[in-house]
Amino acid sequence: MNTEKDFSPLTPNIVRALNDKLYEKRKVAALEIEKLVREFVAQNNSAQIRHVIQILATEFALSQHPHSRKGGLIGLAACSIALGKDSGLYLKELIDPVLTCFNDSDSRLRYYACEALYNIVKVARGAVLPHFNVLFDGLSKLAADPDPNVKSGSELLDRLLKDIVTESNKFDLVAFVPLLRERIYSNNQYARQFIISWIHVLESVPDINLLDYLPEFLDGLFQILGDSSKEIRRICEVVLGEFLKEIKKNPSSVKFAEMANILVIHSYDLIQLTSMTWMREFIQLAGRVVLPYSSGILTAVLPCLSYDDRKKSTKEAASACNHSLMKLVTPEDDVDDEESQTKSSPQSDGSPSKKESDLNGKCFSNISFFTPASSDRPVVTLDLDGIVQVLDRHLHDSSTGMMTRIAVLKWLYHLYIKTPRKMFKHTDSLFPMLLKTLSDESDEVILKDLEVLAEIASSPAGQTDASGSCDNSDSKTELHIPGGVRDGQPVTDLSPSTPSMNSYFYKFMINLLKRFSLERKLLEMRGAFIIRQLCLLLHAENIFHSMADILLKEEDLKFASTMVQTLNTILLTSAELFQLRNQLKDLRTQESCALFCCLYRSWCHNPVATVSLCFLTQNYRHAYDLIQKFGDLEVTVDFLMEVDKLVQLIESPIFTYLRLQLLDVEHNPYLIKALYGLLMLLPQSQAFQLLSHRLSFLMLSKQEDPKAPVKDKRLAQPHIDYSELLQHFDRVQSKHLEVRHQRAGRSEHPDRKL
Repeated sequence: MNTEKDFSPLTPNIVRALNDKLYEKRKVAALEIEKLVREFVAQNNSAQIRHVIQILATEFALSQHPHSRKGGLIGLAACSIALGKDSGLYLKELIDPVLTCFNDSDSRLRYYACEALYNIVKVARGAVLPHFNVLFDGLSKLAADPDPNVKSGSELLDRLLKDIVTESNKFDLVAFVPLLRERIYSNNQYARQFIISWIHVLESVPDINLLDYLPEFLDGLFQILGDSSKEIRRICEVVLGEFLKEIKKNPSSVKFAEMANILVIHSYDLIQLTSMTWMREFIQLAGRVVLPYSSGILTAVLPCLSYDDRKKSTKEAASACNHSLMKLVTPEDDVDDEESQTKSSPQSDGSPSKKESDLNGKCFSNISFFTPASSDRPVVTLDLDGIVQVLDRHLHDSSTGMMTRIAVLKWLYHLYIKTPRKMFKHTDSLFPMLLKTLSDESDEVILKDLEVLAEIASSPAGQTDASGSCDNSDSKTELHIPGGVRDGQPVTDLSPSTPSMNSYFYKFMINLLKRFSLERKLLEMRGAFIIRQLCLLLHAENIFHSMADILLKEEDLKFASTMVQTLNTILLTSAELFQLRNQLKDLRTQESCALFCCLYRSWCHNPVATVSLCFLTQNYRHAYDLIQKFGDLEVTVDFLMEVDKLVQLIESPIFTYLRLQLLDVEHNPYLIKALYGLLMLLPQSQAFQLLSHRLSFLMLSKQEDPKAPVKDKRLAQPHIDYSELLQHFDRVQSKHLEVRHQRAGRSEHPDRKL
């Protein structure tokens, strides 16, 4: 520095001392400057004061020489001390050159700059608040300084500034929040610790309502919560906990809508528990306000439901979120969109705010977010399309956990209950996946799936109108409720006694049987379980009536026989079918006779099942007539095994009434003949011995006259054409025989082209 230059009112001795490399000499110069400035203050000579500060700033603090810069810094601090309470008039001139030195490459100089600013702030106190942003910006940089001395000095200055802010009621929060929002995304741990400590301080000041601006920096807080430093995470958890307490105290002033997506964004990393806890509180406090964000919330919540005990807390919080969110969906969400719009006042154009757009831009690519048209709308609109999309995606994902799949199905069931009209618009797209879910490994998943399918099949909202506009399926799956005519003949065996189902019921039955046909393992392992549950959820008569009608047209005769055998076993053994068995037992009404005829026609695919149906309905003479025709059938091992099972069933509680009727030999001759017919069919086996032993105990009340007419008290039903049923049995068995011959021909001539 040119010492010959005029630096008045600074004396040459002061100038030389400020440029000296020794700290003690610079300190002496600072004392002289302090004395000089005090004189100017006493004279009220502000021009000279500004001149001294300008010289110290431009010629020393901003000098190229390091010792001169150090002298300038201590000189500016001395000016501030001399000015005392008047330093507030010159703060900009005092602070700016010091802050510039924060960026110096010399760590000692950065330390002196920190020391100088500490003295300036200590004197000015509350007067520095208008300059808070530049001070905060400079301190945020020093917080991450690699030099420990500089960092220690910045911490002293930081504590001083916090004390000033805490004491004052003139802090400009509006001006500070943009800077906070910018700095909070720093990746440096020390800078993060600095930021979070300031948020903690500001949140604790009663006169500063930081909660109003929480949406501006909540995203950054959650990012800091994921820091690798345990101490930083601890402080951040404390801060978030304080905010959550404030939210619970003042929910009416909280901007829930602006923060909902932020919570969803941070539900996929290490901070899941905190985000789930916040989300749970938001749903409970905000209520229906969060409904437009339901799809995003479900995207975050559903995977957590399948967590194991290692993440038990997160799973419980997610479960609470899911339960609370589901409760928010009510029948009022089923009103038409046009009707909803007429109830709400005109609002904005529905475009998302800049903040929401920024958030969506930061989202992961595989997360769906649905921003509402306006958070101020009096009528909250449920984003049903978005919710269904999320639920459908989780059903299609093979990696989805069992509890998540159950939750998805519960949601679908709930939506069909609360918003049936709107949900049926999605049924055609959901239906295939719901059918596929029947092959799930979990019984509980299948049960929930059946509940959804049963609701679809029975809901009045799914009933087609005259034009059939409700069902938009393709021609291959187009369905018609049986009725009117069959094979060109009037249908008389439809039962009108059961509750009417919608168009999806018959569609469900057709596709269920098709699935059983394609997946024989499903039929074998879960077929009976599925059908029994459907009989509980829907009317058992409807299930059997519709399946019998569909199987009547089944082209795969082997599958038809297997399916009839399965249905027959369920009919005869399941507790769920008790009422249906009683309805068929006596055939007292025209409706029960019609049901018997409907079942009989399909049961003809399996001769033994047909006989058991006749036993159940006490049509013993017809059973005897059928057994006489068994001699013309191809008796196979499978056939004999079915007869064996029938004998076992006759010994079961289901046929107790049949066994008691054996006591009245005179009036049940065809029952006895039918049983003897089964006995003659059986080889010498355990079943043969069982039935033979049963029949050997028949006690004739008197010796019958062979020429006496048979007295069967079981009169033929006037509503049933038994001869036509026998003819139908013959036709069906002829088809089976023809198919078996064709298969045998193909097996003998595998190269023969048909």
